[in-house]
Amino acid sequence: MTEATTELLTTNDGRPLKAALATAQARAKRRAFLLVLPLLVFVLLTFLVPIGYMLKRSVEHDGFSRSSPTLTEWFQANPSFDHLNPPEEAYAALVKDLAEMQATKNTGMAGTRINYTVPGSISLFKKGAREAADMQPPYKEAMLTLDPAWGAPELWYAMESASSELTTDFYKVAADRKLTETGWERGDDKQRIYLYLFFKTFLVSGIITVICLLLAFPVAHLLAVLPLSKASLLMILVLLPFWTSLLVRTTAWIALLQEQGIVNDALVGLGILSDENRLSMMYNMTGTIVAMTHVLLPFMILPLYSVMKVIPPSYARAARSLGATSWTTFRRVYLPQTLPGIAAGSLLVFILAVGYYITPALVGGAEGQLISNLISFHMSKSNWSLAAALAAMLLIAILALYWIYDRLIGIDRLKLG
Repeated sequence: MTEATTELLTTNDGRPLKAALATAQARAKRRAFLLVLPLLVFVLLTFLVPIGYMLKRSVEHDGFSRSSPTLTEWFQANPSFDHLNPPEEAYAALVKDLAEMQATKNTGMAGTRINYTVPGSISLFKKGAREAADMQPPYKEAMLTLDPAWGAPELWYAMESASSELTTDFYKVAADRKLTETGWERGDDKQRIYLYLFFKTFLVSGIITVICLLLAFPVAHLLAVLPLSKASLLMILVLLPFWTSLLVRTTAWIALLQEQGIVNDALVGLGILSDENRLSMMYNMTGTIVAMTHVLLPFMILPLYSVMKVIPPSYARAARSLGATSWTTFRRVYLPQTLPGIAAGSLLVFILAVGYYITPALVGGAEGQLISNLISFHMSKSNWSLAAALAAMLLIAILALYWIYDRLIGIDRLKLG
């Protein structure tokens, strides 16, 4: 049927058929959009908005700039001043702002902002604010007499950086850099905790992913080749952890793995261990890996099973009939067809492991803590902006993993079961 013929056709009410079809399609699209609109609003409010706010907090902090307008204006007018020897005008602006802070009770806000990059600044600001109103020129000499720390170059670097509402200071701190007399530099090895925790988190997540893959592969294969009735029964056992509270499962591992727990008692009872040589498997990295492997194992089994289930058994029989050994058949025929499931399961388990918080907090102790635990600490008790910077760095790493997966495997081949 040609387009001209379509134009001649009409509906029962006399409208052209082409126009009626276009109207029906538009109505169907509006109906589909309205159906998914609640989900879009939910995702926007609970996912995109919090992430956007987190990214904003990681680069924005007006605690000092809002409390120190005079010094902020001086920094903008003198971007190349000598941090080792600030002039009298800079101290005059500082004294004026400190006096105003004391009057408006904003000293803590400004001092806290500087304290994020130069520890100990809060007490310095409070001490200076109490004396600022009574100070007389020359202000530089008066401030240095009050406390020589006011002449520290790193303090002036910090105040200059904090004079802007937008800052990258928190990302620098998250990258284990610290302010010195010459500006931002790499911190000492003993002070480099954030990058170490990032490396530790990714290493532990990789170990857990490999263990899950080794344990899940034979289980998924068994589920794929068994008759449906038996496979369904075993699938219930695989899904059973999803029906149990994460807190309950983690607490159960504490009862199993602690030094006076079931596993150690069994080993002592069998004579394998003496009572004095019980294994330390709890409140360390061993407990974290064991508990997280148990929690994340189903997330590896299901993608593998979804791929293995649709692999025709005739492929393996054909390979054997042509003289291939069992190992050759597995390596060259079966394994390549499971790669989308392996990649999807590994990606899912790794990303979940990177962001896990409850399990390391309960069973890891000080040794088994991951970057998520430090983010939680800063968010609840210390520095919200630093927590946001650490979380943003973690988010960027996860997005990089998605990009690598898309380049190597293809996101369209993602099979999660």
